[in-house]
Amino acid sequence: MPPPIRNPQLAERAEKALATPRHLMDPFFKETAKEVLLALARNPNLEERDLLRLLERKDLPGEVVRDIAEHRQAGKSYAVKLALARHPKTPRLISLPILKFLRLFDLVRVSQSPGVPADFKISAEDAVLKRLGSIPRGERITLGRRASGRVAASLLFTNDREVIRAALDNPFLSEAHLIRALTQRNITREVVEAVTLHPRWSSRYDLRLMLVRHPLTPLPAVLAFLPNLATNDLREICLDRRMPEQVRKYVLAHCAERLSERPPRQ
Repeated sequence: MPPPIRNPQLAERAEKALATPRHLMDPFFKETAKEVLLALARNPNLEERDLLRLLERKDLPGEVVRDIAEHRQAGKSYAVKLALARHPKTPRLISLPILKFLRLFDLVRVSQSPGVPADFKISAEDAVLKRLGSIPRGERITLGRRASGRVAASLLFTNDREVIRAALDNPFLSEAHLIRALTQRNITREVVEAVTLHPRWSSRYDLRLMLVRHPLTPLPAVLAFLPNLATNDLREICLDRRMPEQVRKYVLAHCAERLSERPPRQ
């Protein structure tokens, strides 16, 4: 039970909020006093639409959100569960168990909701990642376009060119995500080739340097990237014995050609 309210006017408003019928509730949705909002959240006359209306307010105290989650109507409503998962003030003890009930793309919405704590967004992403192995191809493609950068990067471990293209086009995919994926042993040739041809990623210097070193990069792409690399970086590639001998020879020839074109020092 909440502690007694000492302010008589506040106590009266809270008492009314607790028992008022639905057709008289409207003024209470604009309340700012926590005590009144707590009483309203426990009102047994609330229906799904009322709980959702309350959860539209991002300024609700965590205690009010908790009482909304405990309302008998909340347990019956998928929409209320989703709204609770997306609310920035929902306690983790309430929000975390909800994730297992949410649909795939609602989990994506949760992971991209502004105001939701960063660690909870990661939990929502983890829930998406756990389902990747069992979702249809069409959903994988859509997920590649819409999901977070971390999820998009996880979708790159495939030889499905359409899934790869969707993930590479994802606006949330970062260079760091992509570099991390390209360093994994199970990355496919199709992914490496797609990166070398992608207008957004193939122009990034660090990615070009990495692709020149990557064993799965097609030789024509390596040769196309060489003119844009700094001489010092090319020299390091030449000294790297892990590089394929054929690539090292081309790099050496390119370096020699570049040095021969330098004007002589006066």
